[in-house]
Amino acid sequence: MKVMAFNGSPRKKWNTATLLKKALEGASSQGAETKLINLYDLNFKGCISCFACKTKDGKSYGKCAVKDDLTPLLKEILDVHCIILGSPFYFGTATGQMRSFMERLFFPFYSYTDPPESLFSRKIPTGFIYTLGATEVMAKEMGFDHHIRLNEMFLERIFGATESLCSYDTYQFEDYSKMFAPRFDLEKKARRRREVFPLDCDKAFEMGVRLANKACKIRL
Repeated sequence: MKVMAFNGSPRKKWNTATLLKKALEGASSQGAETKLINLYDLNFKGCISCFACKTKDGKSYGKCAVKDDLTPLLKEILDVHCIILGSPFYFGTATGQMRSFMERLFFPFYSYTDPPESLFSRKIPTGFIYTLGATEVMAKEMGFDHHIRLNEMFLERIFGATESLCSYDTYQFEDYSKMFAPRFDLEKKARRRREVFPLDCDKAFEMGVRLANKACKIRL
């Protein structure tokens, strides 16, 4: 059983990466082979609207025809048993790198039927981990939950069962005293980092366990 995680953050050792690694640890504890991909290490673009993936009887029908660093990974995904995405929120949505990856991942499998059908060959569980500098109240007031629900809808339609985990009010800087960010309460941020983020790490581990178990049941 193989689980792949994709980090949409430019940071490899910060909040999103930490939570993804915890999720993979959870999957590994259930016997899964795991792999973490840092999208910012790759040279690729989003969908270029060539529509090769939609061309009748075309050699690229149902798969992305663009050749770049994503090509081997998109091929590898065809045989994976679980996918976990992770991204911080930048201006109310996932990072540009994650959005570009999602375009390339989703569109070839998303058919123009009514209702839309998936061209992915089977059902696999997926998860999405979000990290936000905003508090839960701020995120709700700004409508961030709409973006999360939209991603869940596409993941469900294409791959099957999905779940999301949000880590709110995360620590953005190692030393807030060196940054101009007067809207933040330094002591409150530090306390949340100490007390709440470890709980989010536990939740990510548990997500990995659940997804691996679901993938195992589907295989059986």
